[in-house]
Parts: sequence; structure tokens; C-alpha cells
Amino acid sequence: MNGTYFLSLLIFSPLLGMILLAFAPKTQERTVKLLGFLSTLPPLLLSLFAFWQYLRGYRLEHLAEKHDWVRFTDFPFLTESTYLVRYELNIDGFSLVMIVLTSLLATLAAAASIHIKKEWKGYFQLFLLLEIGMLGVFAAGNMILFFIFLEMTLIPMFFLVGKWGGFDRERAAYSYLLYNGIGSAILLIVIVVLFARTGTSNLELLNEMLHNPVAQAQLIAPLSEELRLWLFVALFIAFGIKLPIVPFHRWMLHVHVEAPPSIVMLHAGVLLKIGAYGLIRFGIGLFPDQFRHFAFWIAVLGVINLLYGAFLAFVQEEFKMVLAYSSVSHMGIILIGLGALNEAGIQGAIFQAVSHGLIAAFLFLLVSILYERTNTTTIGRLGGLAKVMPLTAGCLLAGAMASLGLPGMSGFISEFTAFLGLFQTKPVVAAIGTLGIIMTAVYMLRAVLNMTFGPSMRNDVQALDMSTIEAIPVFILLALIVSVGVYPYMLAKPLQAAIEMMMNGLGG
Repeated sequence: MNGTYFLSLLIFSPLLGMILLAFAPKTQERTVKLLGFLSTLPPLLLSLFAFWQYLRGYRLEHLAEKHDWVRFTDFPFLTESTYLVRYELNIDGFSLVMIVLTSLLATLAAAASIHIKKEWKGYFQLFLLLEIGMLGVFAAGNMILFFIFLEMTLIPMFFLVGKWGGFDRERAAYSYLLYNGIGSAILLIVIVVLFARTGTSNLELLNEMLHNPVAQAQLIAPLSEELRLWLFVALFIAFGIKLPIVPFHRWMLHVHVEAPPSIVMLHAGVLLKIGAYGLIRFGIGLFPDQFRHFAFWIAVLGVINLLYGAFLAFVQEEFKMVLAYSSVSHMGIILIGLGALNEAGIQGAIFQAVSHGLIAAFLFLLVSILYERTNTTTIGRLGGLAKVMPLTAGCLLAGAMASLGLPGMSGFISEFTAFLGLFQTKPVVAAIGTLGIIMTAVYMLRAVLNMTFGPSMRNDVQALDMSTIEAIPVFILLALIVSVGVYPYMLAKPLQAAIEMMMNGLGG
């Protein structure tokens, strides 16, 4: 734990699995799937060990890594000085929680990948590359390294959707690549401008140089208030596409419906949360004044997301589309919490990122089980599940309760805290937003009750319930959802220091 390369080992440990898979016979389905699953265990064990040590008082600053990496000299858009980009990794309580979430969902998604029917070797190699990118995003100590890891997630995700997805998989893959490519291009412009004006991409140094009057003397060129405003708007759009914020959400609907359910577990559970992470880490961290200036409109956008997603989820007949619009709606709660600009709101936003990650992964894990047996996710054709698949039907009902915010589950804690923060600062906006919470109960119960107790329209009335291998990840996720709901301090403690630092930056 005190070693210099602990974070690098955590991030790149799936590489070993990729190497082993390269030598595995591609026709040995069971061997390849077992190797793919086992390759996700090292980052999970390392992240859980780091989390346990942190709860016992270990200082995460000791894990920081910094090595010289790339040197720029005599670039025309810079000065004659030499610019050094470093390989920098460091984490705090917030990023540690996201790393644990990522490694956990990757392992469970690998277990759910037993239903993949073809080219298992290529699938798991791309899967592990995607995991490396996701882990690196949350451990990056500077914006350039963050961008590199972020781009590392795009290519494997594109192929995982485009090759192993559903009927319209190619359209979904290109839609994903186009929208996220635009977001990444906007983010790159912000990074280049900041690097050219400050000479660094290190997050701590950027924070110091942008906010400390003494450190501002070190700026290569001044950052006017107008430029800061435009940089914040660009950041907000870049991460708003990835979150996504309405109207940048269409690509996400295609991915949720067409991607393999095991990949949607990572997409909904982790990749969407990179947008929230970026808004918090860079939006609030680097541009707190600009964030405060737009706080009202951010909260309004959150309410729009919440209501828009909820109303459209209500009219869907395809369960995957219900969950897709539900994700749009629940991302609005993150914006609502951030728009509150107080400790309760920001804590609620982070809780919502983690809670929705667990709940969305849980529901799409159940979708993979249902689709494997019935070859459909149309609500009308899945009626009567309670008779033929009682365990799966019961878990679906539990997932619906978690999604609508039943007390005792993680959804309640995140939604209650986010709205508590918004009611303290913008009560009218918060009151309107509560309609979305009511609609969540309506569309989730409508879909799940029709699937579990509605009339059956299928011929496969003898569908088997989930197996033991399938039930293990299902009940692990359900246990975590309940644990966070019953004992939220398990998340609040590691997040406390990070939230206090954000509030200091906002002047709270």
C-alpha cells in the first residue's frame, strides 16, 4: 500500500488478463469466459483494500504518483519555455468511491457476460481495456491524463456496442462515437487553452493558479472573467453530453437499447457518471464562481431532465427504453443537487451517482437474464413472470422500489438529500421537481407490475428462473443497494473531506 506504484497496479492490472486471453484458444468458450471474469478480480481486490485502509485512517495522499512523461519545447502557441506533462495519479475519497464502484460493476458485468454468444476472446479483451480506461479516469491527477483515459473508453465501447449489440447496433455505436467524440473535442479545447495559459494541467496547481491571487502571478497569460465564463460553458457542454443532459441524450437511448445488457451495466453504472464526475471535479473545482452564476439554470436543467425522462418512460412499451429514459430522469437529480450549491445538495448529487450506478446495473443484470430466456424485453410479452420466474420477478420489484426511492434503499438517500439541498436554496424549483419523483413511482410500477402480474403473451411459459451463478451478482448488488440505504455513512465518511473542499471553493 505504501509502494509508489499502487494506483498504476490497480489501473493496469487487467492488462495481465488481456495478455493471457491473447494466448487462450478462441474456441474454448468456458476457458475464455473464466479468464475474462478472473481478470477483473485484481482491481476489485486492490480497490476494496484501499477503501478498507482509508476507512481505518490511511491517508490517500501517500498513494500519489508523479513521473516526468512528455516534454514540449518551442511550440508556436506557447512560449520558448519547456513544458512538461507528467504522469500523475492521485485520489481522494470521492474518486476512491468511484473506483470501487467501477471495479465492482466490472466484475459483476463480466459475470453477466456468460450470455455472450460469439467471439468471446475479442469481447473480453475489449471489456478489460474499457475497465482500464474507466479506472484511469477517476485516478488521473491532471487533465491531459484524464482526457487520455477518457478517450481510451471510447474505442472499446464503440466495438462492444457495434459488434455484440442488438439489431440496430451499428447505428447505436456510431451515435455513441459521434456525440461523445464531440464532447471530447470540446473538452480538449478547454484543456489546451488552460495548458497554454498556465503551463500546467495538474488539477491542484490549476486550482491554485486560478483562485489564489499570489499564484496568479505565475500565469503565462491572464485568464479574463469572460474567458473563464466561456471555458466553464464549454466544460458544461462537454460533460453534459456524457451525462447526458437534455437535449444531448438521444445517443444514450440507442446504446441502452442496443448494447449487450452486460455492457449497459457499465455504461449506465459508470460511463454516464464520468459526466457527473467531470462537472463536480472540474466545473466546481476549477470554476466555482461561474458555477455559482449558473446554479439556478443548472437546477432548472435538472428538473427538465427529471420530468422529461419520467414522462417519456411512462409511455414506453419496451422495458429497455423505460430504463433508458429512467436514466435520463435520474441524471436530473444529480443536476438538481449540484444546482443547490450547498453541502446537502452536492452530497445528494454524489450519492445519486453511486446509487443510480448500483440500481441501473442491478436492473440491466435482470434484463440480461430475462432476455436470455424469453428473447424479448417488451413489457406486454413478459407478463406473468411471477408464476414462472418468481425469484427474478421479486428482484425486479425490489429494483423498482429502489429506483423510485423507497426508504431503506440507496435511491431514497440520494433523492432526499439532493432535494433537501435544493429546497433550502430554490424551493419553487424543488417543488416542481418533486413531480418527477411521483412519476418515477408511476412508470416503474406500471412496467414491473405488468411484467410480473400481467397476462402472459409468450409461448415459453416454462421459462426457468435465474440460476445460482446468475443469482450471486444479483443479490450482491441488491445487498449493496440496501446497505447504502440503511447505513449511508459508509459513503458519507469517505466523501466528507472532498465535499468540504468543494464548499470552501464555493465560499460555503
